[in-house]
Amino acid sequence: MSVISVKNVEKNFKVYFDKGQSLKERLLFKNRNHYEIRKVLKGISFEVDKGEALGLIGENGSGKSTLLKLMTKIMYPDKGNINIKGRVSSLIELGAGFHPDMSGKENIYTNASIFGLTKKEIDRRLNDIISFSELEEFIDNPVRTYSSGMYMRLAFSVAINVDADVLLIDEILAVGDASFQSKCFDKLREIKKNGTTIVIVSHSLGQIEQICDKSIWIDQGVIREVGKPREVHPIYMEFMGEKRHQVIESSKKIESKNNDQIIEEQAEDTNEGNTPLEITSINRWGNKDIEINEVKICDNLGNEKYVYRTGDLMDIIIKYKMNNETVNPVIGIGIFRNDGIHCYGTNTSTDSIDNVTLKEEGSIRFSISKNNLLEGEYLLDVAIHTKEGFAYDYLKDVKSFRVYSVQSDIGVTRLDHEWDIN
Repeated sequence: MSVISVKNVEKNFKVYFDKGQSLKERLLFKNRNHYEIRKVLKGISFEVDKGEALGLIGENGSGKSTLLKLMTKIMYPDKGNINIKGRVSSLIELGAGFHPDMSGKENIYTNASIFGLTKKEIDRRLNDIISFSELEEFIDNPVRTYSSGMYMRLAFSVAINVDADVLLIDEILAVGDASFQSKCFDKLREIKKNGTTIVIVSHSLGQIEQICDKSIWIDQGVIREVGKPREVHPIYMEFMGEKRHQVIESSKKIESKNNDQIIEEQAEDTNEGNTPLEITSINRWGNKDIEINEVKICDNLGNEKYVYRTGDLMDIIIKYKMNNETVNPVIGIGIFRNDGIHCYGTNTSTDSIDNVTLKEEGSIRFSISKNNLLEGEYLLDVAIHTKEGFAYDYLKDVKSFRVYSVQSDIGVTRLDHEWDIN
């Protein structure tokens, strides 16, 4: 049975370029009141059944929080309809509905009454709310003296104790210590089991996967994907990885252009303008006798990807150019967790591949037949160097990628692999 029905919802906002702050300014400087219409939601439709938990994901500005506010009737859509059956409880903004000068206990009565409880109902649940919040010692203090974590504890405790049919949560669980977050998730599972419908907006995909039966990815005001979290989230992460890669590549081009400009200016300031000037980078070093032109991480179909599942095949492809003749170079790769922990590394010498001969131009394929890396963000180093360790070309953190797993911990591993050098 459908409890939440959202049909063709659209929402626009006026964004002023230079709006006067006072009535006098608005009258005297009418030309400054120019604005543009920004479409935040562009025809959103979905339904949520009784006892179902839905996660809304998407990057900042995609319209997730706006949609949740429409569902709580804090604001109303310009087009379309939102129908919700039963009592709605919400955690939209940290401390929303709390008066800073009132005590925690007084705010419980105020906040719970907003959700539709009578004083007798609140009296009956007061001890449960205080007990769950673990704020017994501070409950008579003004909430302006509370930390953000204490705010969250009190707000969450009220919201889950009003016997709501629908619970709407927006990023609120990002605040607080790990033990209380765990307690919150246990409570969410309990009220969901008892038939409460839950909608969560969060950037933490792990949180959504703990609770939700379904995820909706919203991108620029439209729904891009709907389905089980473990099906939708890798697609979303792949999209975000590609977007981040494009930003990194764009910044590298800008940095390269700036470096070229600096070189030109330095050359003009010297007596001999043709004096070679070396560009150094903290992420790359070597004498460039062999130069790495391109690095890609691909799936089994040869498509470049930035998100993989544990167990997937991964191909690391390194394209190179020979600038000077070398003898028996060593090719190596290293995989690091994003916090710097070295998870895996090898090279052709370690793998007993001797007498490596490279062409003037070619490619090297490092095939990982079964990716045993667990959940997490990783960085890739690639290098071509001498047996003594002197670098021809070493690229540090040349690629980032994410591994998706049903397991949450990350560890050092051994990857089954093979080299293909041509």
